[in-house]
Amino acid sequence: MGRPNVGKSTLFNRIVGSRRAIVGDEPGITRDRLYGMRSGADAASASSTPAELSRKTRISFRRRFFVRLGLRSMKPAAIVMVVDGRAEVAGPDLELVRLLRKTGRPLFLAVNKADTEKQASILDEFHRLGIKQMFPVSAEHGRGIDDLLDAVFEIFTA
Repeated sequence: MGRPNVGKSTLFNRIVGSRRAIVGDEPGITRDRLYGMRSGADAASASSTPAELSRKTRISFRRRFFVRLGLRSMKPAAIVMVVDGRAEVAGPDLELVRLLRKTGRPLFLAVNKADTEKQASILDEFHRLGIKQMFPVSAEHGRGIDDLLDAVFEIFTA
């Protein structure tokens, strides 16, 4: 979950190993909940739910979040919040973290667009979100994805 254009769909495609989600520069392209399966020895289901909230409605952020994402009915084992590592933390990120914590599910942070080893140091900006399990990833290039998945899969074997 995350703001528009942070790479949620690209990350989903990388995890499931196919282009199931449409990817583009235009915000809001992926609107439907997608489900996929990662193949291989570490197979586990993965789902992608866009958290791109409409600003046109006057209902509260919280209500839009729960209505749009259907989190009241979803029972994910874990949630991965995706942020753009090249952007600064903004109010919607802080509000989303607050709401995601209320689900009671393990929460992981994928700091996307860390395309090089040098960019892996971009985590510092995101400590203020308060998510302990942070991973620099490049959904486009596949960098750091295995580390993220190993951490997420660890909750299933604990």
